Amino acid sequence: MIDDLDLTLEELLKRSLPPDLVRQVSISFATPDPQFPPSSVTLPAINLFLYDVRENRELRNNEWLVERQSNGNAIKKPPLVRVDCSYLITAWTSQTSPTPIRDEHRLLGEVIKVLLRYPTLPSEVLQGNLVEQELPLPTMSLQATQLQSIGEFWQALGGKPKAVLNYTVTMSVVAQEPLTTPLATESQINT
Repeated sequence: MIDDLDLTLEELLKRSLPPDLVRQVSISFATPDPQFPPSSVTLPAINLFLYDVRENRELRNNEWLVERQSNGNAIKKPPLVRVDCSYLITAWTSQTSPTPIRDEHRLLGEVIKVLLRYPTLPSEVLQGNLVEQELPLPTMSLQATQLQSIGEFWQALGGKPKAVLNYTVTMSVVAQEPLTTPLATESQINT
């Protein structure tokens, strides 16, 4: 399911960034360490590094949904678990760029415009299992990260600090399968 989210975000950027920019940049999900870019990524690139996955407890619901069936049974659906997937987005220019920082900032500026345009992921870019999500996929752009320190993050990866955007998507996860049970159609009172 997380791979479907990666594909969805890639599709969102490819459809929403200016076409001339889409032709020039790669979109990557690799770790932004000193070995970046991996051999599969050509620079310039926009990198979306998934750094945190956690349950969104504010959206937690413990109520089961009961759907009556015409055959006398009921389907009990467990509540969906809402999960926040947080990405750090960085821009990477080619080594031949005469103005690498300016180019990185221009790329990040274009990404910001796309992310702020969509408070929920549009249905036309959803990929794989995300197409079947019962609830919309809300996003949070440019909010504080779950990390205590961006500087410590870069130090832990062994890399030089870069400008980053924080982006979070909340998706639904079916943690349990629905149950089919017979409906009670009569009641009996014992006296």
